[in-house]
Amino acid sequence: MKLYTSRRAPNPRRVQWVLAEKGVNALEIVDLDLFKNEHRDPAFVERAGLANVPALELDDGVVITESIAICRYLESIFPDPNLFGTTAEETAVIEMWTRRAEFLLALPLMMTVRHSHPALAALETQSPEIAEINRAAAARAIGVFDRRLHASAFIGADRVTMADVVAFTALDFARMAKFQADERFEAFNKWAATMRARPAAAAGV
Repeated sequence: MKLYTSRRAPNPRRVQWVLAEKGVNALEIVDLDLFKNEHRDPAFVERAGLANVPALELDDGVVITESIAICRYLESIFPDPNLFGTTAEETAVIEMWTRRAEFLLALPLMMTVRHSHPALAALETQSPEIAEINRAAAARAIGVFDRRLHASAFIGADRVTMADVVAFTALDFARMAKFQADERFEAFNKWAATMRARPAAAAGV
C-alpha cells in the first residue's frame, strides 16, 4: 500500500498517528509538498479523484481518500489496538465523539489557521473575520470536551480512540495560530499533555 501524505497537515497526520499507534510501518509513504502544488499534479488528481491528501492507494489500485475512511480501513486490517470500538455501544459512543471532535473542534481550528497564518496566504484567500469567528467557536467547544474529560481520561472511551486523534491533531495544528485552551479547562489541558507525550504524537510532523 502507498500513503500520499503531507507533513504537519492535520488530516494526513491523523492517518500517520493511527499507523504509529498500531505499530504499522509497512506502507510506502509519499510526502507531497502542498506549497509546490504537488497535490494538484494531474497524475495524482486522476489517481485520487481530487487534489486532497491523505490518499491511500491499495495494492489492487483502489484509492481511498478522507482521513477517517482511511483510518477505518486500517483498523479493519490492523485491528490492534482498537481505536473505533469493540461493542455496538462503544462503537457508537466513539463515533459520536469523533464527529463532535471533527465538527466542533477540528474544523474551526483548521479554518482559524488557514485564514490567519501568513504562510498559508499562498494557498488560501484569507479572511481575518473568518479566522476570528472560528477561533471563538473552537474556544467555546473546548468546554464540551472538558466536561467529558472530567468523567473520562480520554474522549471516546477509557483509552485512546479515533476521537482523541482527531481532536488532538487539530489542537496541535492550531499552535500555528497561537491558539491555546483556557487554563480553566484543567481536564482538557491534562488530556492534551497526555496526548502530546504519546510516542505516536511524533508521527507526521
